[in-house]
Amino acid sequence: MAKVAIRFLLNGSEKAEFVESGTTLLDVLREKLADFSPKGGCLQGTCGACSVLVDGEIRLACLTLAETCEGCTIETAGGLAKDGVLHPLQIAFADGFATQCGFCTGGMIVASKALLDRNPAPSREDVIEAISGNVCRCTGYEPIIGAVLAAARANSTNKA
Repeated sequence: MAKVAIRFLLNGSEKAEFVESGTTLLDVLREKLADFSPKGGCLQGTCGACSVLVDGEIRLACLTLAETCEGCTIETAGGLAKDGVLHPLQIAFADGFATQCGFCTGGMIVASKALLDRNPAPSREDVIEAISGNVCRCTGYEPIIGAVLAAARANSTNKA
C-alpha cells in the first residue's frame, strides 16, 4: 500500500506523519502519537469510546481515515488540560464520580466538550442527547450528566 503524508494540529501541536492509505485516525493517535485517551472499543462506530473533535466537530476516530484529517485541528480528551491545569469537564468528572473504569471517559468528555462549545448552558435533555452516542457500562449515566451540568455552571460562574 502507498504511504500518504498528513499534517494536522493535535491538541495544539503540529504533527506530520506518513501513514498507510486506509489507516484510521484512531490507529495514528494511539500507535504513532501515543495519545491513548481515545479508546478502541467496538471499532464499529457504535460505542463512542474513540470520540475526538476534528475542526470542532465530534468524529469517531475508529471510522475516520487519517488521510481525511490533512490540515485539520484535532482535539482529544488527553489534550484538554493546559499547563497542568485540568479542563473544567475533567474536574467535574472527578468531583462528581462520573468515571469508574475510565474506558468511556475520554469519549464522554469529548462529546461533552463539543456540547459546551456550542451551548454553554445546556439543559439536562441537551446533555443526554450529546452523550447518546457514547456507551458507559459501569458508571451509569446520572453522574456523567451531573458532571457536564456542573462544568457548565462552573464555566458560567467563571465568566461572570
